[in-house]
Amino acid sequence: MSQQQWSAVDAYFTELLAPADEALEAALRESDAAGLPPINVAPNQGKLLHLIAQIQGARRILEIGTLGGYSTIWLARALPDGGRLVTLEYDPEHADVARANLARAGLAGVTEVRTGPALDSLPKLAAEDPEPFDLVFIDADKVNNPRYVEWAVKLTRPGSVIVLDNVVRGGAVTDPSSTDPSVIGTRQALELFARHPRLSATAVQTVGTKGYDGFALARVS
Repeated sequence: MSQQQWSAVDAYFTELLAPADEALEAALRESDAAGLPPINVAPNQGKLLHLIAQIQGARRILEIGTLGGYSTIWLARALPDGGRLVTLEYDPEHADVARANLARAGLAGVTEVRTGPALDSLPKLAAEDPEPFDLVFIDADKVNNPRYVEWAVKLTRPGSVIVLDNVVRGGAVTDPSSTDPSVIGTRQALELFARHPRLSATAVQTVGTKGYDGFALARVS
């Protein structure tokens, strides 16, 4: 199998099951025009997040790592009436692009983009004593993945779901001797998933337009 084949299959799945609309296309277009890195989730992966949120019945969603708001749109569209999504973005310019994309998609009223390092934003969010989140999607800097998972557990409830993206690291996740900080952070997060008394988790490898990758999924008890 080749990258060309993986991309062709993803294109088929996307056209059939997750077709784009103007808001999604504009989010990608405006993100590219603003110079954001093209590391957003693939359309069929966005649809997967959307379905997970719907299956979960998520009323409150936390996203760590906004980028241009593409995945945020997919997640926010799954919210029921009265639902709310909070997303955390380190880069102020990225956050501005995301806010514009969310407003264009008609989602400004149900989403909030908070700017700054997530490890600063998360304690502030916790201090507000918010209603627990039903779903947390983690797709930020991989070095801090274990800290993000710890905060996700604190901010959720029994039955909540945590999704951790980009866990394969090109296969390097299997290397315990790796000195790559992103690999180390990802391994530590997966090990936390494995040993945490309140988490039951698995991880899945994927191929597609984003190459060879994967995600982990955990349920909080």
